[in-house]
Amino acid sequence: MTASLNTSFSIYGSCEAILKSKSQGSSSLCSSVGTLHLPDLSAKEFLGKSLDVTNQTSSRHWNLKSSKPVLVNAQASICFSRAMRWWEKTLKPNMVEIHSAKELADSLSNARNGLVIIDFYSPGCGGCKALHPKICQLAESNSDAIFLKVNYEELKTMCHALHIHVLPFFRFYRGAQGKVCSFSCTNATIKKFKDVLTRHGSERCCLGPAKGLDESELLALASIGQLSKSSSLDSKQRFEEFVLTGVDISSKGTELLMV
Repeated sequence: MTASLNTSFSIYGSCEAILKSKSQGSSSLCSSVGTLHLPDLSAKEFLGKSLDVTNQTSSRHWNLKSSKPVLVNAQASICFSRAMRWWEKTLKPNMVEIHSAKELADSLSNARNGLVIIDFYSPGCGGCKALHPKICQLAESNSDAIFLKVNYEELKTMCHALHIHVLPFFRFYRGAQGKVCSFSCTNATIKKFKDVLTRHGSERCCLGPAKGLDESELLALASIGQLSKSSSLDSKQRFEEFVLTGVDISSKGTELLMV
């Protein structure tokens, strides 16, 4: 981590000061405000140090005597540049960080027939860290799939409601089928992940809108305030509306029409 320090100092001369010119031998009584220009200081040089203002060019020829203390106001801003953390490195365009239960539910519902993989991880999980580069490679080679990354430490309440108790953990979702597979996987068992990706990665036509989270999971998230009750019913209502638009009720019976 690197740091830079920007400094600025101002003298507020609310007091009366007697200024005597060495060159002209005259004096005057005035109240003034000036600015001190100091060279850039490092954070180590600045913190806890006193300021030497005797060599200012603006007061080189003047002898400053004040009847009241002169206030010096110092301002400093330290700018830090943060190094990328391991779960932020080598991310691909189809890898999306999830920050709330609503964002997770909406991402699944809006995926249509596409394959969605939820990657549950923790910054302190060694297995998650070791597996991360390979998951990024698989995301790059399967650009049609969407990888949703869920930080367990930031969304622990949501993860508990979804019964996530081991890491790293993955869930696969596909359109109207909803959840098609869930399992834990490590760097040593990455073949399990690749096999599931091959099995469910091919394009297919699924009748109906994307199911997303199970109804029981949506209600569980709503019960603990992670989702609104209206949001928890959206997925079910969309499916019912889809079915109703495809049903033709007539005297000949009921027929399911593809729309």
